Amino acid sequence: MGDHDIVAATLAEHSERLYVYEFEGMYVSGKWSPTSGPPIEVRSPADGELLGRVGEATAADVAVAVEAARTALEHGPWQSSTAAIRAQAITALADAIGARTKELADVVSAEVGSPRKWTTFGQLATALGVYRACAAIVEDYEFEERRPSATGGEVLVRRLPVGVVGAIVPWNAPLFTAALKMAPALAAGCTIVLKPSPEAPLALSMLAECIEEAGIPAGVINIVSGGVATGAALVAHPGVDKISFTGSTAAGKQIGAACAQDVRRVTLELGGKSAAVVLDDVVVDATLINGLVTGVMANNGQICAAQTRILLPRSCYDEILEPFAAAVSAMRIGDPAERDTEVGPVINAASRDRIENAVAGAVDAGARLVAGGTRPDGFDSGSYVSPTVLADVDNDMAIARDELFGPVAVVIAYDDENDAVAVANDSEYGLAGAVWSADPVRASRVAARIRTGSVSINSAAPLDFGSPFGGFKKSGIGREGGPEGIAAYLESQSIIL
Repeated sequence: MGDHDIVAATLAEHSERLYVYEFEGMYVSGKWSPTSGPPIEVRSPADGELLGRVGEATAADVAVAVEAARTALEHGPWQSSTAAIRAQAITALADAIGARTKELADVVSAEVGSPRKWTTFGQLATALGVYRACAAIVEDYEFEERRPSATGGEVLVRRLPVGVVGAIVPWNAPLFTAALKMAPALAAGCTIVLKPSPEAPLALSMLAECIEEAGIPAGVINIVSGGVATGAALVAHPGVDKISFTGSTAAGKQIGAACAQDVRRVTLELGGKSAAVVLDDVVVDATLINGLVTGVMANNGQICAAQTRILLPRSCYDEILEPFAAAVSAMRIGDPAERDTEVGPVINAASRDRIENAVAGAVDAGARLVAGGTRPDGFDSGSYVSPTVLADVDNDMAIARDELFGPVAVVIAYDDENDAVAVANDSEYGLAGAVWSADPVRASRVAARIRTGSVSINSAAPLDFGSPFGGFKKSGIGREGGPEGIAAYLESQSIIL
């Protein structure tokens, strides 16, 4: 990493692992400046070792960042940028990130606990896919159109940037979720104040160098780190025109209420309890089993779109359950930095304890433990949870209702296709899902009945980079990705000619 604008960024050996990165301020107006708040220590969920520090931004610091974004929006070169220029800037940002794939993947793996073999794709390639898809879309996006007037003449419909965007991202996939917000906001011509999670701010702080290399004008992207108070200050600031938030449903409710109070635009990508529906004609092979495992266990189960409810037909329940549980039991638990690790730690001890208590409560309620369920041996220094499968779960149990955010699958039996759809839809969430069948036509028909923002067919992939992603019900408001994602950062204006 470079050192030209970073107040203090040092790289040091830390056992066999990485680093101590120190970002002693906030990135505002194209440079690092001190913050008023205390340093935030970032520690490895694998062993508790110090990985780095960032400066906490206070409300006063947030105000400086918002003002910088406002100035860049109204007075800088970004104000007059064309769609082609913005597409070039987004592509250049993707190129700069791509050139740092190894280092960024290493850092994300260390601060989040993502297995290193997964981060190159799951954390970096996905982020790059979002940037490049958005750059391709924006060049042909219709920012102005003339329509016949209902009363004669014409109407010029203009689509203008919503303004300054406060982008608040979670810790589980920081680069990817930031891309889902920054790419369309940039495409629309907005400016951004990005707030990483205090649990995983290091990789996003490293983006400052990428922003500079991409030639994005000063103040267009600003980065402030901090916790709840920093996020609240960003949400409350009158100079912010839109908030885009990814995180828990509980936090989303609070942010949505605050935005409603000020009639502020908001996009909320929230929690999930997604179902993988396995139909009775499915071929039970490695593709199915590996897909089910990936759908729930990727990133240590810490994905909002994780397909944590596995719905199996009673007619072949054990035939699918047994190899699925065996595959989960065989997953290698280890240091996320090691290339053969399949399951790393969850984000912290509090999360580990919450997951363990939920699993114990499910067993007490009648669920049958068929894999995991105990703390793995030899990992006492980290927040590790054994990948777990609970069978014979009723959809009314708390373990099937609540987002757990960990490596735990619940297996639910159903009677027929209608029953499967009813169980899949019996949730306060509606983010994603999957349908597995030997008949793609049948699978598509079932998928169309499931009330979620996205459904994959014979795949665990929860989204397409060029298509809208977001949730029904308490999984959120609005969409990210595709033309719909750009539209979320635009305001329509009619000029009656």
